Amino acid sequence: MNNCIISDTAMIKENVIFGDNVIIEANCYIDYGVIIRDNVHIKKGSFIGARCILGEYLMDFYADRINKVHPLVIGENALIRSDTIVYGETIIGNNFQTGHRVTIREKSMIGNNVRVGTLSDIQEECSIGNFVSLHSNVFVGEKSVIKDYVWIFPHVVLTNDPTPPSEILIGVTIEAYAVVAAGSIILPGVNIGQESLVGAGSVVNRNVEKETVVVGNPAKKLCLTTDIRNKLMGQQIYPWKYSFSRGMPWDKIGYEEWVKSENLK
Repeated sequence: MNNCIISDTAMIKENVIFGDNVIIEANCYIDYGVIIRDNVHIKKGSFIGARCILGEYLMDFYADRINKVHPLVIGENALIRSDTIVYGETIIGNNFQTGHRVTIREKSMIGNNVRVGTLSDIQEECSIGNFVSLHSNVFVGEKSVIKDYVWIFPHVVLTNDPTPPSEILIGVTIEAYAVVAAGSIILPGVNIGQESLVGAGSVVNRNVEKETVVVGNPAKKLCLTTDIRNKLMGQQIYPWKYSFSRGMPWDKIGYEEWVKSENLK
């Protein structure tokens, strides 16, 4: 435990293990049995649940059992629940949340206000934008790109190997405001268009156009998202940003007012 900086206002519970060059900012809570390896920076107000491992070893550790310099930065006000493992060489933004037993591999960039559900697995070299929601048991394959305000529901799989097993990996790209419903599989290199909707249980083997609904195996175009209506009330649902605001930056003011306020800044 060399060259560590731990705030006087941080609460550190029993059996926490620190590596070298660790920074714990003000008002953090580190629960029982957490392992914080070398070069981890946890910013203020964050909660780290019991038995988490932060800054986990990369593969280059195992050749000589020496931990190389692979920093992990976790932004302000994180809520990382128990048994989560986050590898080194990753940067995570503010207000990050996980469920339990989440795995996040190395060389990934995760934006602000991202939520990752229980038992989800984010592989290496992924890019995840702001206000992204991944529900439980989501698998995000290596080199995936997920843009801002995307919803991915339980048991979705983003693949990346077009001819498995191979050394050629082509990640999936999901554009802003798109929704991928439960149990869907997105095949390597597919682009899911902005504000589109992938229906539950679909297998998507080709690009999805903007504002389009696709369903089935293989997924086929059903209609435009603007054609979808609420089954109870009958009103238009999509684009969802006009009808749903909980947890979004436009909460309580509406999407249009929020856009106006952002344009004025």
